[in-house]
Amino acid sequence: MGSFEGVITTGIYCLPPCPGRPRSQNVVTFTSAAAAEAAGFRACHRCRPYRGDRRIANGAELVCRAVDLIAAGALDDGSEAELAARLAVSHRHLRRMFHEQVGATPDQLARSRRAHFARRLLDDTDLSVTDIAFAAGFGSLRQFNRVMVTTFRATPVELRKRRRRADRLIADGGLALRVPLIEGTDIDRRLAQLARNAIGGIESATSAHYRRTVTLDGDPGVIEISTNTSDAARLVVHLPRIEGLIHLVAQVQRLLAGDPWDPFEAAVRGLMADRAELLQDLVTTYGTPLTGLGEFGLAYLFPTPTAFAAADLVDTGFDVVDAQAIR
Repeated sequence: MGSFEGVITTGIYCLPPCPGRPRSQNVVTFTSAAAAEAAGFRACHRCRPYRGDRRIANGAELVCRAVDLIAAGALDDGSEAELAARLAVSHRHLRRMFHEQVGATPDQLARSRRAHFARRLLDDTDLSVTDIAFAAGFGSLRQFNRVMVTTFRATPVELRKRRRRADRLIADGGLALRVPLIEGTDIDRRLAQLARNAIGGIESATSAHYRRTVTLDGDPGVIEISTNTSDAARLVVHLPRIEGLIHLVAQVQRLLAGDPWDPFEAAVRGLMADRAELLQDLVTTYGTPLTGLGEFGLAYLFPTPTAFAAADLVDTGFDVVDAQAIR
């Protein structure tokens, strides 16, 4: 799809048709302005390609870039309007895109980020509650207490008392999002299907509610999905940070539309379609154990390809052909 052209000799990228006419051998193409910038190119001052990138201005990539900025602290001292200006869109357009893509406002994500950062400080340092409140970017102790209770269902003082417990990380937080459904998605039918095929310890499901363990950038977490409206799902994410959130939301949309959560996991499930008990044994033997998820009925991450590759799957119960297929 290479819509954007980066000129190797000048280090500039453009959105054709631009008045500049570089030689074709000096041009590399990109699908977005963000991709060109990530490769080290700077925007052309003539055509201002970042303003013409309608895919970014109207799609998930805009939200992705905004989330990255929020994760870096853009709203700790700045406003949503200032964030929108940095992205070359209007404040109203930015909020509309957040509503469509993740069902939360930029400010709500920023509050979640501050709350989780403060939680880590409560767990890992001996700083006073007051010092933590201001270190995490809250404007007052009253605001700090209110947000922490909303996010974790406990005050900062109560959270600090729990910090030596093994189950303190994931199971008591959560950010609620509204996830628009891909056209043609039958969420009730899909949730029922996920419930029928759920793997114990990794998934916990009923016909109206689905939970599973996930990883985001190497960190474990939990997602909860339930019906919200006819055109949207309610997603609650329990994650240590918000970077990559937009990609996880898109993955949830694809899951509800019928795609597997993970291609490798789907392939193993396919091989074990008629051997559910053996599949469960594989999960408990080679999956990554997690603590703190007892109230969710969850205990493991699905085994990684590396874990399976290092295992003697034949001794576990696989025949030679299936073991080789997984490897």
